[in-house]
Amino acid sequence: MSKPVKEMIMKTYQSRFSDLESAVVVDIRGIEANDNNELRLGLLENDIRVTVVKNTLARHAFEGTSLEPLGVCLDGPSAIAYGGESVVDVARALVSWAKKINELELKAAVLDGQLFEGDAGVKQLSKFPTREEAQAKVVQLVLSPAGNAVGAAKGPGGQILGIIKEIQTRLEEGKSIEKVA
Repeated sequence: MSKPVKEMIMKTYQSRFSDLESAVVVDIRGIEANDNNELRLGLLENDIRVTVVKNTLARHAFEGTSLEPLGVCLDGPSAIAYGGESVVDVARALVSWAKKINELELKAAVLDGQLFEGDAGVKQLSKFPTREEAQAKVVQLVLSPAGNAVGAAKGPGGQILGIIKEIQTRLEEGKSIEKVA
């Protein structure tokens, strides 16, 4: 391959992957064409794209970016999966597809500069909460003590209300009020 062609491919990688902060590397070698099409279309439904890359050129294109840690995992046939709401969604989708397509190999993922190597690393990442799930959990944790405080404040008030109701009932019935228990 000539040097101008290599430079053109690297520029394409740089423009395509420059905005990415995280991605997953997979090996799609050995997957039958129909399964490959089904995989790509299924991922595309979740706005996840798969791009086969030339390893050396991708390593050079990733230098100085947040995808640079993936360079050590670019060995053999490699494809970069990216998009979706977050890399956690991408990892979850690929783990699900790996159960259906045995030939799909999960090689690595990167999230905020942290490398998750191998099949186990990508599966570990897929168990992380997404940004929305994490925000919901934080809101729940923040609101939980307030809910407990309101419940504690309402508890004695409810008891007092019950006593007042009992007094009202006894007075309406003409009974004397000696002791309300």
